[in-house]
Amino acid sequence: MIPLPLSTIAEMTGGALHGPPGAVVSGPVVIDSRAAGPGTLFAALKGDRADGHDFVPGALAAGAAGVLAQRPVDGPAVVVADVREALGRLARGVLGRLPDVTVTAVTGSAGKTSTKDLIAQVVSRAGPVVWPPGSFNNEIGLPLTVLRADEGTRHLVLEMGARGIGHIAYLTGIARPDVGVVLNVGTAHVGEFGSRENIALAKGELVEAVPPGGTAVLNADDPLVSAMASRTRGRVVTFGRSPEAAVRAVDETLDDRGRARFTLVTPEGAAPVALRLHGAHAVPNALAAAAAARAAGLAPDTVADALSEARTASRWRMEVTERDDGVTVVNDAYNANPDSTLAALDTLGHLARGRRAFAVLGEMAELGAASVAEHAKIGQHVARSGFAGLIVVGANAAPMAEGAGQVASWTGECVQVDDVGAAVTALSERLRPRDVVLVKGSRVAGLERVAEAILDGRAGEAAR
Repeated sequence: MIPLPLSTIAEMTGGALHGPPGAVVSGPVVIDSRAAGPGTLFAALKGDRADGHDFVPGALAAGAAGVLAQRPVDGPAVVVADVREALGRLARGVLGRLPDVTVTAVTGSAGKTSTKDLIAQVVSRAGPVVWPPGSFNNEIGLPLTVLRADEGTRHLVLEMGARGIGHIAYLTGIARPDVGVVLNVGTAHVGEFGSRENIALAKGELVEAVPPGGTAVLNADDPLVSAMASRTRGRVVTFGRSPEAAVRAVDETLDDRGRARFTLVTPEGAAPVALRLHGAHAVPNALAAAAAARAAGLAPDTVADALSEARTASRWRMEVTERDDGVTVVNDAYNANPDSTLAALDTLGHLARGRRAFAVLGEMAELGAASVAEHAKIGQHVARSGFAGLIVVGANAAPMAEGAGQVASWTGECVQVDDVGAAVTALSERLRPRDVVLVKGSRVAGLERVAEAILDGRAGEAAR
């Protein structure tokens, strides 16, 4: 973050300064008092389980230069009506003082975090980049990411999520994108939005914020995304497998580890790409990253080289690890929706050619009225894929077992368990050397503990 006096922070946030006017924030903005240190600004957020104001003494004792608070505290502070809103105003004000920063923002129903990570790794070839860890894509995480930028930053790569109409518009009001990337419109959060068309309405708020001199990067393979071209004032660049896409992949293959090889084709030329990421579904994400990097002025060969070197940067997303006995574990447990789960299952099938495959699946949350049908479709897909076993974790995922049972030709085994510990036990009892396991579910399922326990050989410990 750029150094700012508390008095300036008060002006940016519309808050009232309490304490000495000369105090200067020179470090990052933090929301966890344990991360406070000399020069930091501690934002005292009030949540359902804890009130940040209770931790102000610890933050100041650790050296924090001041506090962003909703009530006066015993120390230097800027007091505002709402700390969340003040974080957004502060981020907008700081970004306004960094005219040399190019902002790239990504949204979509699936693949946001992986694509954000790819874009950041590619555009780093053009200068210093700031990007969020994991999925910092809401009204708290996005401002905190913006506030990490300073005078040396040249690229700011952001992820923007939405749980309703207007959410992305709010985020773009904090950080207006020079490059706006929309990946897809799927069924994730359809229970909250009501329909894919409403999801498209929300996701399109990103390209509506792109200025006339900016670029909207749109998926040519998704009609609801390509239709967003009419909603932007920026130039439009399309990506995808479609021959009509400006940035596309040809001669696509998968190696024995499920990693894609293809030729990247752009209006400026073509170059070979050999991804280190697993799964054919990584290709559209890589193409989106290439299109965004093209908007930043990078040449095709530079983009292809950067994509070929890029690695998984966020935890529990298609992490492929092999045990000493040859058992391969695919940990994709960070989150799940129908589209991403189908893609992960297809990757499992590719990795397991000639080997036994097991899928450990938890619920896909926020699907609303479509939940039972969508879970059943996943179970049917597992059975039709001929996997050796399906372990369904939790009552909300139970329709997967019912769906698998509807495929009469399947000779595999379906086991339904209540929790993570039971899933580890059930899987451990069935695994043999060289088997392949996929672990996937929505964040609430916590299935990363299954993958970690299986890799560590801790069959009885995951539930603790």
